[in-house]
This record gives sequence, structure tokens and C-alpha cells, in this order.
Amino acid sequence: MSGIRAQQKEKTRRQIINAALNQLSAERSFSNLSLREVAKEAGLAPTSFYRHFSDMDELGLTLVDEAGLTLRQLMRQARQRIEKGGSVIKISVLTFMEFIENNGNIFRLLLRERSGTSPAFRAAVNREISYFTLELCDYLQQANRLDAEVAYLQANAAVTIVFSAGSDALDADRKERELLSERTIQQLRFIARGAMELANRIESNKPVPL
Repeated sequence: MSGIRAQQKEKTRRQIINAALNQLSAERSFSNLSLREVAKEAGLAPTSFYRHFSDMDELGLTLVDEAGLTLRQLMRQARQRIEKGGSVIKISVLTFMEFIENNGNIFRLLLRERSGTSPAFRAAVNREISYFTLELCDYLQQANRLDAEVAYLQANAAVTIVFSAGSDALDADRKERELLSERTIQQLRFIARGAMELANRIESNKPVPL
């Protein structure tokens, strides 16, 4: 019986999370949501909310954690596609743009809370982006045989560019998103070439131009 109760509790918790995500939009941020609205969307009484979250802040932090996990899973999905052949950068960008198209509310949450008024939310978003960057850094070290510093510089620049492109893609139509994807691919290729050049100069003890 306890197993069934645990499954039901997790199911209800998921309903609350999905209800909050479903109410986010270009016009509505998490800070505009009320506990009562989220509970109603989830088909629950407001008092039932407190069996799963202490308050809306805890729910918000959970959403940020889930968004970060989704991003990391996205990277692993891109790697699986890469293993089948094709351009690493192109596949990664197209996979990310698919994520934006299908999970716009999740990405909006990260963008807004990264510069929001809550220190706890800002710290949580920055932590998730840091995890994402470090995972990309590890991949670049292994795939391109870069040293840790160069790999991190490339990963950090790539994440900055991709997040900026993702922000622009949220309200873009299909044609605009295609053009944005092509531009992002070219920018990431510039960075990749620069990272390889820097790595070669460091390995050869050549001076690095300013």
C-alpha cells in the first residue's frame, strides 16, 4: 500500500509542476502565478499543494532544477545523434532549436529567473547553467583533446551564444528560426576554430596574439 501511495504522491507532484509550466508564456512569468491558480490548473484544492511544496518559492526552485536537467538530457540526446554521423555543431544547434520549439516555457523560466529579483532563483539558474557548461567542457576535452582551460573557454562562449540565440528563437517563426540556426552554427564554428588555434599555440609554446 505504501508503494501505491508513494506513486500517487509523485503523480500529484508532477501534476503541480506541469500545471505551473503550462501557465507560463511570453506574457506571464512564474512570479505572476499564484498558488491558487496552480492548484486549480492541477485539479487540486489549494490545501493539497502544501503536501508537496512548502510554498511557491520551493515550486519555482524545483522548476529550475527540472529545466537544468532537461538541458543536460538535451546534450546527451545530441551526442547520440552525433554518433550516427554528421556535423557536431550543426546537430547540436538543431537539437537545441527543437528544444526551444517544444519547450519554450521551460527556457523562458531560465531566462527570466536568471535576471529576476530572487537571489535564490538567480543562484539556482546560474548553478544549472554552470552544470551545463561543465558537461560541455568535459565533452570538448575528450572529443577534441583540448586542455581544460581552452575547453572551458570554448564551452562558456558556446553556451552564451546558444542561450542568446534561444532567447531570440522563442518568438521567431520557422523561417526566422532557420536563419538564426544558420547564424549560430557559423558563430560556433568560428569559436571552435579559435579554440583549436589557441590549443595549438599553447602546445607549441607560441605566443598567443591579443
